[in-house]
Amino acid sequence: MVDLQHVEGVLRPEDARLMARALWHAERGRATTTPNPLVGAVLVDDEGVVVAVGHHQRAGGPHAEIVALQQAGARAAGTTLYCTLEPCSHVGRTGPCCVAVAEAGIRRVVVATGDPFPQVSGRGLAYLRARGIAVTVGVGQAEARRQNAPFFTAVEQGRPFVHLKVAMSLDGAVAARDGQRTTITGAEAARWTQRLRAQVDAIAVGARTAAIDDPVLTCRDVFRPRPLTRIVFDRRAGLSPASALACSVDQGPVLVLASEGEAGGDRVDRLRARGVEVLATDGTVPGALRVLAARGVHALLVEGGPTLHAAFWAAGVVDRVSELVGDRVLGPDAVRWKVPAWLNGSSPRTVPLGHDVLREADVHRID
Repeated sequence: MVDLQHVEGVLRPEDARLMARALWHAERGRATTTPNPLVGAVLVDDEGVVVAVGHHQRAGGPHAEIVALQQAGARAAGTTLYCTLEPCSHVGRTGPCCVAVAEAGIRRVVVATGDPFPQVSGRGLAYLRARGIAVTVGVGQAEARRQNAPFFTAVEQGRPFVHLKVAMSLDGAVAARDGQRTTITGAEAARWTQRLRAQVDAIAVGARTAAIDDPVLTCRDVFRPRPLTRIVFDRRAGLSPASALACSVDQGPVLVLASEGEAGGDRVDRLRARGVEVLATDGTVPGALRVLAARGVHALLVEGGPTLHAAFWAAGVVDRVSELVGDRVLGPDAVRWKVPAWLNGSSPRTVPLGHDVLREADVHRID
């Protein structure tokens, strides 16, 4: 069942079921719509027959409502529109959806949640009401906000949604020795990680992980419409110009986030000559996140290592944690994870991945 605690307007028995269907269609745009939100739409006639469905497929493409209206044609007149996000009221790369909905003769509109942008929030709904269209808001609000957690976090908090991912042994270690690259989880966990990478805008590691593991941080064997942005949190901009990251800018942008005063000099010039972008920040995690948000990064996956994880946790900006637990024991001299208490007060979902186990929970709820 979908959330019905925030409903404003007339609620009908079929509304929850049909909004659940719209949310399902919205999910079909996962990994392809960013930086736009996931949106689904369903058109239903008076007899409860679904006339058309649609979802937003890519930024710059038609919105979900328009896809459904085009599919329905003249049959849209007199129907009820179920939409997971308030129909837009502004002219961007596409026209205002609220105008198209009204002109199509839609009789009733049921919306899961309003547009979070303060300058346009509620205007689409007001436009529809002013034209005699019945409007119900809040059906499935919690689900719609969770589905678009990166979008709402970016708009409402001015920073990316931060998803922290860690692989650890049965005894809570992330490496066998300090400075030693250690494989902990198996093939199925690796495939899950690639699917996760396909759903985010950017992936981040710290300076030590970049130096020790020399990762390329690409998204492999999973389709994504645009390259993944790779980020190194490196106050001194010490990333080697010969690193796998610096040598793979043709596979996607590489950003080095350095402290002010360190984003210059010969070593930075060498990185920039490779095509690496070196950006100055105030040296804090929140400051770096503001820089990333300004670049359109809504969903940030933080993969490592333990020092960077601890810094994000201490800054209070971690929204979701995914913990992959392997079946190895690394012993008392191994490197421990520095965020041991993330499960306190959480109810994680647990999923087996081959011989490994995924534990995942939201730290900050967006709904």
